[in-house]
Amino acid sequence: MSFFTKLRERLSRSSSKIGEGLDDIVAEGAADAEAEGAPPETPIAPRPASPAPVPQPTSGMVGRLFARAPAQPAEPRRALDDEMLEDLEDMLVQADLGVETALRVTANIAEGRMGRPVSATELKELLAAELARIMEPVARPLPLYPKKPQVVLVVGVNGSGKTTTIGKLASQFRAAGKNVVIAAGDTFRAAAVEQLQVWGRRADVPVMVAAQGSDPASLAFDAMSRAEADGADLLLIDTAGRLQNRQDLMEELAKIVRVIRKKDPSAPHNTLLVLDATTGQNALSQVETFRRLADVSGLVMTKLDGTARGGVLVALADRFGLPIHAIGVGEQIDDLDAFDAGDFARALVGL
Repeated sequence: MSFFTKLRERLSRSSSKIGEGLDDIVAEGAADAEAEGAPPETPIAPRPASPAPVPQPTSGMVGRLFARAPAQPAEPRRALDDEMLEDLEDMLVQADLGVETALRVTANIAEGRMGRPVSATELKELLAAELARIMEPVARPLPLYPKKPQVVLVVGVNGSGKTTTIGKLASQFRAAGKNVVIAAGDTFRAAAVEQLQVWGRRADVPVMVAAQGSDPASLAFDAMSRAEADGADLLLIDTAGRLQNRQDLMEELAKIVRVIRKKDPSAPHNTLLVLDATTGQNALSQVETFRRLADVSGLVMTKLDGTARGGVLVALADRFGLPIHAIGVGEQIDDLDAFDAGDFARALVGL
C-alpha cells in the first residue's frame, strides 16, 4: 500500500469533516436557490415523433467502444456568493486552519469566480489547489550534509511522538546505507530509553544511554565523541518531552544546544520539532516557543491518523514557512514519509 493511499484512508476524520462540509455547503445553497427561484409552470408543447433508434453494437470490443455510458445525475451547483464564502470560512476555521489563513484561502478561491455556480467536486478541487499552493514551498525533505557526523536534535512536548520518530528515521537512514548513532537524551523517562533501544536493535543502530536522571547535555556531548570516532553519518539526539510553559525545562534544552556547540560550533545541523496533530492550534504556540530556544530548522507532524485537525499543517506553513520534512500516519516504520503538499491537500479535502 502506497503512503498516499494510507494517508487518504487514515486521514479520514479530517477529510470526512472537510469533504462532507463542502458537500453540505453546496447542497444546502443549491436547495435554497431552487426553492426560491423555481420558474412558474408553463404548458408543455406536444413532442414531435421521435425517429427510430439507431441500433448500437452491444457486445465485443466495438460495442464497448461505442456504447454510451449510462447518464450520471448532475451534481448540485451553487452560486459562489458572500454567504457561501462565510460558510466556507467557518468550516476552515473549525478544521484548524486559523482565521487569517481561512480568510486568505477563501478570498483566493473567490477571486474571479463570484456569482459562478460551482459543484462540491469543483469546490474541493479549488480548495485542494489553494492549500497545496500554500504548502508546496515548505514541503522539503530533511537535508543531508557532507559534514560528519550531521547532528540532528529532536525536540517537542510530552507525547508528541519524538522517540518513535527518531526510531523510524534511524531505521530509514540505516536502510539507505547511512551510519547512524542515537543518543537517548530523555534521561528522565526509562520507557523512552527502552523504546529507542528496541528501535536500535531492529535497525542495527547503536543507542547511547546514561543513568536515569543524569545530565542530558553531558550525554549529548559524549554521543558526539562516539559518533566522530565511529565515522557516523548521522547522530540523532532525543530530548525529554517539554511543555512550552515550563521555563526550567526549556532552559535545560537551551543548555544542551550550548554544550553541543562546544564540540562543534555549527551543531546541531538540524533541529526538528515534532508536533502532535491532535493539539490543533496549540501547535502554533509550540513552534513560537521552540524557535526562540532551539532555533528550529524543520517540522515533523505526527498522529495525522487520529485527528480531525489536519488543517493545522496548512496554518503552520502559512504562518511560519518552516520546512515540513515528514508526516506520520501510524506506528510502523513506513508510516513516516516525506511530506507531499499536493497529496496531503487532496487527502485533506476528501479527494
